[in-house]
Amino acid sequence: MKSIKITENSLRDGVQSLLATRVSTQDMLEVAKIFESIGFHSVEVWGGATYDACLRYLNEDPFERLRVFKEIFKTTPLQMLLRGQNLVGYRHYADDVLKEFIALSTQGGINIFRIFDALNDSSNLKLSIEEVRKNGAEAQGAICYTTSPVHQLGFFVSYAKELVSMGCQSLAIKDMAGLLRPYEAYELVKAIKEELGVPLSVHIHATTGFAFGSMLKAIEAGADVLDLSNSALSGGTSHPCTQAMVATLQGTQWDTGLSLEPMEVASKLLREVREKYSEFESRYNFVDTEILLSQIPGGMISNLASQLKEQNALDKMQEVAREIIEVRKDFGYIPLVTPTSQIVGTQAVLNVLQNERYKTLTTESKNLILGLYGKTPAPICENLRQKLSHQEAPQKPQNELEKAREESKDFAKTPTDIISYALFGDVAKAFLKGEAKSQIKTESKKDLGNFFDAEILGQNYKVEILEISQESVRVKIDDEEREVKISCSTQEGSSQVLENAIYSPMSGVLSKVFVSIGQSIKKGDVLGVVEAMKMENEILSDRDGVIEEVCVECREGVSPKTILFLLK
Repeated sequence: MKSIKITENSLRDGVQSLLATRVSTQDMLEVAKIFESIGFHSVEVWGGATYDACLRYLNEDPFERLRVFKEIFKTTPLQMLLRGQNLVGYRHYADDVLKEFIALSTQGGINIFRIFDALNDSSNLKLSIEEVRKNGAEAQGAICYTTSPVHQLGFFVSYAKELVSMGCQSLAIKDMAGLLRPYEAYELVKAIKEELGVPLSVHIHATTGFAFGSMLKAIEAGADVLDLSNSALSGGTSHPCTQAMVATLQGTQWDTGLSLEPMEVASKLLREVREKYSEFESRYNFVDTEILLSQIPGGMISNLASQLKEQNALDKMQEVAREIIEVRKDFGYIPLVTPTSQIVGTQAVLNVLQNERYKTLTTESKNLILGLYGKTPAPICENLRQKLSHQEAPQKPQNELEKAREESKDFAKTPTDIISYALFGDVAKAFLKGEAKSQIKTESKKDLGNFFDAEILGQNYKVEILEISQESVRVKIDDEEREVKISCSTQEGSSQVLENAIYSPMSGVLSKVFVSIGQSIKKGDVLGVVEAMKMENEILSDRDGVIEEVCVECREGVSPKTILFLLK
């Protein structure tokens, strides 16, 4: 008799998939106390998008979140999702940053590291596996499941063997978009267990409707652990329901031995949390078999909808989904999981919104094409390779930790502060200097028109209009009075297009400016960077000229109607 073990995912992947990772730590603590009493194999509480979301949206210290969870979970192992050399970010980090992050994470209480590479390139996982084991935690190697002409059963079994040979003590099948069909799940699990025999977890999102049946077949084939989510945060783009699976297996040879009563108590609390954060809930949280084509993963689809909404382009969702299929093919049939899901998704959005394929390539798209992220499953489209033939592949970053330590010495007080800055730069700096504010508010906002939605309410602060004139608006933002000038660069309602202006390519935040007044520029020069959808998008000059005015400052919100630069 083989009792099936459960990893409870509600506190990480559940809130990430359904509520765009916007739930505060405080709102999860009572549920955590209940989960600790149940007897789960592990509880996933950290990694994935949670680290970024804490800093970027919640004004929280991610390591403080880990600390308070560890105080609660004294007997249940804590699990996190680690993106190999990407850690919890969106690019490859230097080895010294990786070593420090894993050391701090194990000290903070992580027991199981589920480690994956978005391209299934094992060379990107070698150091992570070594460091996790060196620090006394369990290294679980994850196989990113996807379908394509190059992804067959033999591919996945061979990759599983690589992971075990590199030191992984357990394995996980990580199916981000719910693509693994029941009978294919049986064959894949059976093949891996027969070849390797190591403990095997199965992680399948419910997006396409296959997941529950696929997990039952996986159990029959010998799976050891199932990733599930409490009923309040299950289904749709999340995971199959914990309670339903526990009840299904009761009285069988795979009985989990877990009690349903405390899970239902937790469910009542989580439903209140879900209601509180309902404004972040994606409308794409139902069974969607179109995902079998686009392969958009659960965590991505809710964020993609949210990000398209920020671009005032939610009506383009279907067009973007179709474009994702083509971009993924052009990029070598890469699996869609962070960071590749963001890279492909953002590129698809740009292609659609700019009404021209690859008119703009994000920095991350370029790095992928140039090989910085590793080897793609299939060759990248030759046209894209030729487009960047004049560029050399960036070198792997070196010795980033000491540089981060020096740059952050005035505001980073602890080793975890330094590692946050090393990972997320200006986002972490704003938090550590006390300049960030939570962008989460659960009360309704007044509709103040497009300009204020983009420039003020885009930050989700409490805003009160005090006085309006033709030239400015005086407002109170979180009890601080502020005057906002209305200039040609921010009058969103205007349909006038200035011939000597360079506009933002998309909505986002102007994160970098590379030019100054009086500087001569040429067509194709990179003038700055707009950060949107967690990716960097270069602002390219479409002509020769001289900078007459820089109309916005760094960290300002911008939209496609925002004038960034005026030329002479």
